[in-house]
Amino acid sequence: QVQLAESGGGSVQAGGSLRLSCTVSNRVFTDCAMQWYRQVPGKERELVARISGRGSTTYANSVQGRFTITYDNYEKTLYLQMDTLKTEDTAVYYCAANYDNRCASRNYGQGTQVTVSS
Repeated sequence: QVQLAESGGGSVQAGGSLRLSCTVSNRVFTDCAMQWYRQVPGKERELVARISGRGSTTYANSVQGRFTITYDNYEKTLYLQMDTLKTEDTAVYYCAANYDNRCASRNYGQGTQVTVSS
């Protein structure tokens, strides 16, 4: 199964930037999509950004134009560049990858905290 491990979270002031990294290992089903999610206590996990196996990207409306998802196939690392951060971006961020023959299964990393202060 694919395994993922995030890094790069931390604290930043509103308007600042952070880049999250996610090391991806054992990724056999390379046609399957990868994602970044976030979760705030008491709320459901929210899809933030998605990149398909072919590299096309989609974003939640709340982050469109501010966040960028990329995948470095050589480094086997998924990134989330977050610019113009807002206090409402504060959450635990998780990277994820689909796998199996139908891309129907999904594994998540352990999560990394992002805190944006005003």
